[in-house]
Formats: sequence, C-alpha cells, structure tokens
Amino acid sequence: MDKPVCLIDTASDGKLCVQGSALQVLEQIQQPVVVVAVVGLYRTGKSYLMNRLAGKQTGFALGSTIESKTKGIWMWCVPHPTKAETTLVLLDTEGLGDVDKGDSKHDTRIFSLAVLLSSTLVLNSRGTIDNRAIEELQYVTELTEYIKIKSPDEAVDDAEFVKFFPSFIWAVRDFTLQLNIDGKDATEDEYLEFALKLKLVNNYNLPRECIRKYFPSRKCFTFPFPTNPDNVSYLETLDPAEISQRFLEVTGRFCQFIFDQSQVKNLKDGHTVTGRVLGHLVKTYVDTIASGAVPCLENAVISMALIENEAAVKEGLEVYQSGMEKLKKSFPLELNEITSEHQCFSLMATQTFMKRSFRDSDGKYLASLEVGGINELFDGYLCQNEQASKKRCEDLLSSLSATMTEKLKQGIFAKSGGYDLFCKDLEDIVKKYNSQTNKEVKAEAVFKVFLKQKSVDSKAILQADKRLTEKEKKIKEKAILLEQEIKAKEEAQRQLLEKMEAERQSNEERMRQMKEKMDEEMRLQREEAERAMDSKLREQAALLEKGFQEKADRMSQEMEEFKRQNAEAESNRAREFAELLYLYI
Repeated sequence: MDKPVCLIDTASDGKLCVQGSALQVLEQIQQPVVVVAVVGLYRTGKSYLMNRLAGKQTGFALGSTIESKTKGIWMWCVPHPTKAETTLVLLDTEGLGDVDKGDSKHDTRIFSLAVLLSSTLVLNSRGTIDNRAIEELQYVTELTEYIKIKSPDEAVDDAEFVKFFPSFIWAVRDFTLQLNIDGKDATEDEYLEFALKLKLVNNYNLPRECIRKYFPSRKCFTFPFPTNPDNVSYLETLDPAEISQRFLEVTGRFCQFIFDQSQVKNLKDGHTVTGRVLGHLVKTYVDTIASGAVPCLENAVISMALIENEAAVKEGLEVYQSGMEKLKKSFPLELNEITSEHQCFSLMATQTFMKRSFRDSDGKYLASLEVGGINELFDGYLCQNEQASKKRCEDLLSSLSATMTEKLKQGIFAKSGGYDLFCKDLEDIVKKYNSQTNKEVKAEAVFKVFLKQKSVDSKAILQADKRLTEKEKKIKEKAILLEQEIKAKEEAQRQLLEKMEAERQSNEERMRQMKEKMDEEMRLQREEAERAMDSKLREQAALLEKGFQEKADRMSQEMEEFKRQNAEAESNRAREFAELLYLYI
C-alpha cells in the first residue's frame, strides 16, 4: 500500500462499520502480520509516529487545528523491515476525548478494537505520566465490560486477559522532566513502573492494577519537544535539520524497538494471524459491536476456525487437483506410478491444509479433505486412467489382430489343422500384446474381452478341424481362456496390494504431520501459559513489596487454579489427538 486507507468508519447512524475496500486489501495478504495500533487523546501527534513506522514522512493525516483529524481506524500495510515474509499492519485510531462526539461509549469501543486487533498497543500521551494521565485511562478499567474471553455466562478470571492482550508501549510526548526517582537516575521503563506502583489509597489503584494485569509486557519512550512550538503543526514537512536531534534519536529507538520486538499477531491458542484472518477478525468484532453485543475472543476463534478450516479444505483440494490434472495429461500410466503421484499430491494437500487449519481437534475437516475430497477425486482419476488404458489396449489389439481378422474372412482356418494355425496366430498376438502392455492397468481385462469375442470363431474352427479328437477339442477350448483368467486375477490382486501399501504409507505420513501440528499447537499454548504465569509472579511480587498481603495470597490461589486448568487442557488435547490417531490406524 502506498498510502493508508480507512478500515473502520462510523456510519450515519453512529454505528461502526468496516470498509470493504480495506478488507479486500487484507484478503490478499497471506503472510503473518505484526499489528501495531496507536491510541491516545486527539491532537497528540499519534499519526506522526505511525508514518515513521511506515518509513514515510507523510501518510496518516496530521491535523493542524484543534479538530481530531483521524476518524475511526485507518490502516497502512507495508512489508516488515526486519522480519522476512511478514507484513507490518499499522492502525491509527481516532483521537480519544474529542468533544464533538455525541456517544460517550464511542471512545471505549475504539480503544477496545485497538486492543483486540493489535499485537502491540502504543499509548500516546503528552507531558508526564502523572495521576491525571493515568486517571484519564478509564478505557482500560472498562475493558472487561467491552471484551470477553468466553461467552458472557462463563466466569473468567480477569488475569486470563494477559494471555491474549497485546504488548504495551507508552509514548510520552513533549516530555520535559528529568528521569530521576528518589534522587537517582532512572530509565524510561523504571519511570513507567514507578508511575504504576500501587498505594494504600482508595480509588488510586484501579487503573494501575488494570494496566499491570492486562499488559505484562510494558515499555516506555519519552520524547522531548520535536521543534519550535510554532512549527509543530507542520512537523511532516520540516527538514530533519529543523527537528530536535534528541527527538529524532528517541523516534529512531522507538521504531527499532517495534521492528525488533513486536510479535506476530496470534489468536487465542496461538494460531498465527495472516492478513486474511485479520480481515475476518475486524469484520467479526465490528459486526458484534454494531449489534450491541460484546466481542468475545472465544467466539471469534470459533468463527475463524470455521472459516479457515473450510478454506483449508478447499486449498488442500486445489493443490491435489492441480497436480493430478497435470499428471492426467500423461494418462494412461502404470498403477504404481499414478499411486505414487497420488501419494505425493495427497501429502502436499495435507500440508497445505495443516498450515491454514486450526482447532480441528476431532479431525472433522481433515476427514472432509481426505474421505470426501481426495479419495473421491483419486477414484475419479483412477477411472480416467483406466479408460485411457482401455482405449490404448483396444487400439493395440485392433492393430495386432487385423491380419487374423482378414484370414477369418478368407476362410484360411476352415480346414484340417486350421485350429493349430489359429492358435499359433493367437499366441503371436498374445506375445506382442503382452510385450507392449505389460504395465497397462487394463491389459488383462481388455484381452479377456478380446478372447471372448474370438471364442465364437475359435469354437467354429475347432469343431471343423477333423484331425482332433473330441477330448483334445475340449482341452484346447478351455486352455487359452483359463490361462487368461488366471492372469487377470493375479493382476487384480497385485493392483489391490499396491493400493493398500500406498494407503498405509500415506496414513503413516499423515499421522506424522498431525503429531507435528499438535506438538506445535501445544508448544504455543505452553508459551501462552508461561507468559501469563510470569506476569502473575511479577504482579504478586509487586503486591508483596507494597504490603498487599491479602491480594498476593489471592493471586497465589489464582496461580494454582491457572496451573490446574492448563494441565487439564493439555491432557484433554493429548487425549483428543490419541482418539484422532486411532481413526487412522
């Protein structure tokens, strides 16, 4: 994208709505996405930072009046500067606190969407991180009213949000204080943590507790004034020489930190979000809010799983069909050759499915790919290969038996000793036919039909041959047909064994891929749980340090319950996988 586009706008009825053109952009992005959203009061310079992250001087609108310039949420997708095969999605949100807004809940909805959609949330403010600045973040205290992890009737510990919320960066603009705490020099991060410390004061801790609880990964950058106050409104057009070097240095550190540390967006349970999935999430969340309901992470994952798994089946079938259609141009092929290629394309299809699918714990969609898709298609290709083989064999027999047919018309075999002559010609046809069709899948079946067709001529010639006794006639009549019937049965058995062995190998590889995917999903879930547990431990230590013994004890109980739930979830997942494997044994 060479410039930003509006992703979420406000309709005439005041409800949020998604812009179809922006969804089309996201639909084309198959790569994982790092999503950085910026929120903050209006007219605090949010858009400038986002332009710098995009590597541009201009792009997101910078206002020069007291009006809020950005409305809704705007999006800019650019190649990630340090992560290969990854897209950086920048979301610039409408300024909070705009007096012209009629709906008091509008700001909280915008803030909630920024949290839901981003992997890194940047809070942009001016001045200092004082009590007033924190008190103005009432949106954080309201998050659990506007975002649910599970359905509304299921009770969930607030600390669960830490597993799914983005990392948090506080960008303090126009900062003029000395970074000094209790007479000692402090870092920007220490300054932030000091501002978020809890106190034994009523109504003081709530916003701080929420920030600490919901955003365990926190970072702070303090930006000095960028330039002369008269030039601030024209920041995007200023020459770098007119901008404070200190400001440019902090901006550079800010951008580099986000490039290096911001993680790819993941869904609950660790599924990687692509641009396409992000588009589905935007639509799901905005439609939910517009309906008056509360966005639910669990419902969004279920909705995404349905969409993505159906699409994964379709993509897998397309990969299989594409390969087999190219192979079809070479029909007829030997059975082992077409089976080998089928295995190869089937595994490629399964790999494609595995990359996109998630939460297919009962194997429903994998079964749909294989049983209702690949297997049916393979049967169809086998049939087409057999038809091509049948035609080639029939054409070859027609050519090889042309001389015999002419002799039959001329009555050359209708004499004493004619049956032996007929059998010799037939044996010559068999030898030539077998040498040219020894690997054809329909060779024996076609030749069996050919012999039946010739049996009428054979019987007539046999009965007319006066040199043979009746006993010899009966033996010779059965000999050729019996030999061919044995060959046909042997060939059918060989083909069946080949198919069974191919299916066994496919199942082994499929089980290997399934275990690999399950191991990866379990790893992501463990990492989620570890991050949440680390956050709880840090928070508990902070509570103990400030004398909140009761809260620290309560958190110990929460952690024990958290461990139990995670162990149970891991056990359930392992059981589901074992049941799924059983279906393929």
